[in-house]
Amino acid sequence: MLVRYFAAARAAAGVDEEVHALPEGTSLHALLEVALAVERPLPPEGTPPLARIVARSSFLRNEVAVRDHSMELGSEDVIDVLPPFAGG
Repeated sequence: MLVRYFAAARAAAGVDEEVHALPEGTSLHALLEVALAVERPLPPEGTPPLARIVARSSFLRNEVAVRDHSMELGSEDVIDVLPPFAGG
């Protein structure tokens, strides 16, 4: 499963994207737990930790909004992590 990070999530994760080899049927919640368990360098000063950002983020599965974190994912799914955006 490919996880892509945007904006503050990208800064906190230290990468644009990462792949997690998880079995078919893994839930979004479980995927996020795995992603948050990855050891990462400290984020830039002033950037909240990734866990805090993910807790407030929205998610897309293959470019479609996901609200149910228990939804089962496919091994080829792309998950976008979209933190709250400010500005206009």
